[in-house]
Formats: sequence, structure tokens, C-alpha cells
Amino acid sequence: MDLKNKKVMVVGSGISGIGAINLLNKVGADCILYDGNDKLKVEDVENKLGFNKAEIIIGECSDELIKRVDLLVISPGVPIDSELVIRFKEAGVEVWGEIELAYNYDKGQIIAITGTNGKTTTTALVGQIMKAYNEKTFVVGNIGRSYTGEVLNTSKDSVTVAEISSFQLETTKNFHPRVSAILNITPDHLNRHHTMECYAETKERVALMQNKDEVCVLNYEDEWLQDFKKNCNAKIVWFSSKRKVEVGAYVDGDMIHYTDGVNDKEFLNVHDMRLLGVHNYENVCAAIAMTKAMGVPDDVIIREIKNFRAVEHRIEYVATKSGVDYYNDSKGTNTDAAIKAIEAMVKPTILIAGGYDKGVEFDDYIKAFKGKVRFMVLLGQTSQMIADTANKYGFTDYVFANSMEEVVDICAKTAKEGEAVLLSPACASWGMFDNYEQRGRIFKDLVNKLP
Repeated sequence: MDLKNKKVMVVGSGISGIGAINLLNKVGADCILYDGNDKLKVEDVENKLGFNKAEIIIGECSDELIKRVDLLVISPGVPIDSELVIRFKEAGVEVWGEIELAYNYDKGQIIAITGTNGKTTTTALVGQIMKAYNEKTFVVGNIGRSYTGEVLNTSKDSVTVAEISSFQLETTKNFHPRVSAILNITPDHLNRHHTMECYAETKERVALMQNKDEVCVLNYEDEWLQDFKKNCNAKIVWFSSKRKVEVGAYVDGDMIHYTDGVNDKEFLNVHDMRLLGVHNYENVCAAIAMTKAMGVPDDVIIREIKNFRAVEHRIEYVATKSGVDYYNDSKGTNTDAAIKAIEAMVKPTILIAGGYDKGVEFDDYIKAFKGKVRFMVLLGQTSQMIADTANKYGFTDYVFANSMEEVVDICAKTAKEGEAVLLSPACASWGMFDNYEQRGRIFKDLVNKLP
């Protein structure tokens, strides 16, 4: 769609909204920046806009305003079932998100990666492999620049590697990757999507527009994705940490293999990588499947996997203090991700848990403690809920804390030489921190200040 001179309203004055305005300015759209937070000041929003031009509206959205708009662009934090969005839809206004907006201007090929867990690590690894093969590779999402910020740099021979959340997939319509991947589907964001069925269907939208000549990479061990294979139009390539697959990448003992259905090749030994844990072996398998689908030579893939380091906030080694290893897994914002981090620990562990309540249960999280977690320090909104669940399973070695400073102090006094401290909260950071990055960096700063 040509948006030149179209009246486009962007909802949200955060990073995503400002990025959308920046792109819309460059393509000649007539922009409105709307934010429903009536406590905001126009001058503060103007400062965020910088040199970008937009009419700024704060507070109430009138019917007259809706009538002026040709296209509504919403930030990921705005639910598609919100009253504001429904009013625009009822008025016949098309609604896009930032992914659809950026895709409208992408000239190259796209690798799109989604899933409850592992997106950031897998996107970073795929991006590193693709950049080694094609210098015109752009990595977008939580670990890179925004898609809207990079898309005008794309060309017919470029590749965009995109990490995409369920919130972003809600508003895709024509978004069409050459290679897609769904790493897993486990309970998360149910306060937004309400049911697991809705959440799974939203994730599966990443492959909605693909055809039989394109590739969708799926986790063989995920029951939701086993169901999805019947409805997927693309060629399915599997990955698995537990069994040989018909076509795809899999783990057999210490070796990662790739099979095209006829020839089976040993790719590399897991001990030759710098990544810990079975979940990371799965991420590597998914990356192999995606990059082979893009035609990258095996030697390039293997070399880059061996050189790849874990991303920040994902089972990231911080320091050893008084014989205790500290790990930052602040990106473990749901139970499944945190369980994988716990399982990767090889020493008795002091676990830091708790945060914002996203409406999930913690039974499986507590069950994963056996033989791994010796003690737990609880922080945030879900502290009592996690404690109650722990009590149910007979785990009572925990204390409550009111700040990250208190948490680290307790850990330093409780952990014994030869043990580990792991920040893997199984919860979002909202309420106490701006985001999981801030939570992780504060934790790291406090750890590094320990004697």
C-alpha cells in the first residue's frame, strides 16, 4: 500500500510508536501520534519525536478524529480487542502493527522467528550466520534495531532476520517470510490472549501467508506444533532434541545431525559450542534448519555456531564471587524459559524468582527444582503465589525480599562455595523495573560490586 499523503494515526508514544512515525515521515505519510495517557505532556512527546513531524493528540479519541484516519498503526502493547481498536475497526479503518507497516516496504527476503522461548538467542544466531554469508543482512527485534528502523535499507538481495512476538503477529495480514520458525508454544501472556488456543493460533500466523515452496521450521516435541502441521501450507522442516526427524536437525547423544530425508550428516558436537543446556541445543538445531533453507553452506553454519556466544540476560555468566557462580537469566520471563535455565545448572543453585503476574501457574516451575534448587529468594508481585505453590510441593527453603539490592545481599550470605546463584524469575519485570533488560543489568551491577 502506498501511504504517501495518507492520514496515518500511530497509537503509543513509546519506542515502537516513534519508530513507526519515523518510517511514515520518510515515506511521505501525514502522521498523527496518539497516546491515551492524559498525564503525558505534549512537549515531552515532541522531544521524543525529534525531527519527525506528527500531529500530537493526548487523552480522549473523538469520533471526529476516527473519521479523519485512513490507517491505524498500533504498538505491540495495544491489544487488538481494546475499545480504541474496536472503534476504528467498526468505522472501517484498517489496523496494522509495526511488523505489517515495515513489511509493506521490505524489498528483500525475510526469516521470521517466533515462539514462547528461545526467540532472542535463535534470532541472534541466525543473524550471525546469515551475516557471515550475506553482508546485506538485517537483524531486527529485541536484539537489534526495530524493523521499521531498518526496512528502508533493504534491497532485493538483502535478508531480514526478524524476532517476532505474539503481540506483533496479532496485526499481520500480508506479512510473508521465505522461512519461518515456531520454536515452541507454552503458556504465556494469557492475560492478553485469554486462552492457549488463541495464543497458539496467534503464533502460527507467522506462517499464514507461506506457500509449499517455502519453509516453516517447527519443534517436533511440541504438541501444539504437531497439531499445526496439518494446517501449515509451507514445507515443514523439523528440529528435535529427543529423536531423529524425517527432515531437519536433531540431537543424538552429543552430536547434532541434519538430514534431508536421504542423507544424514553429523554437524557438530554440542561440547564444541559455547551455549549451555538442552534448550540451546534446540535453538541451534532450529538455526541450522533455517539457514540451510536459505542456502548457507554447512561450513559457514558450523563455524558461526562454534563462535557464537550467549546473548545478554539469557543464562548469562556474570561473575564468580567467593567461589559462587552468578548467572543472569532475566529474560526467563515465563515458567518454561525459567525451567530450561534451572535444568542447565550443574551446581546446587540459589534461585531468584518472582515478578509481574501474567496469569500463569507455577507448579511445573517448582517441580523442576528437584536436585537443582537448594534455596529461593522471592521478589515482586507473584512472590506469595510462588511461595504457596512451593509449599504445596514441600519446598519451604525460601525468603522474601523487597528490592534487588536485598536479593543480592541475601544470596551472597546464603550461597556456599561451589554453588550457583541464578536470576530466572519466571515472570515479567513490569511493576518494579522498566523491562527485563533493566532488571538484569541492575542484578549484574550489584553482583559485580560484591567483594
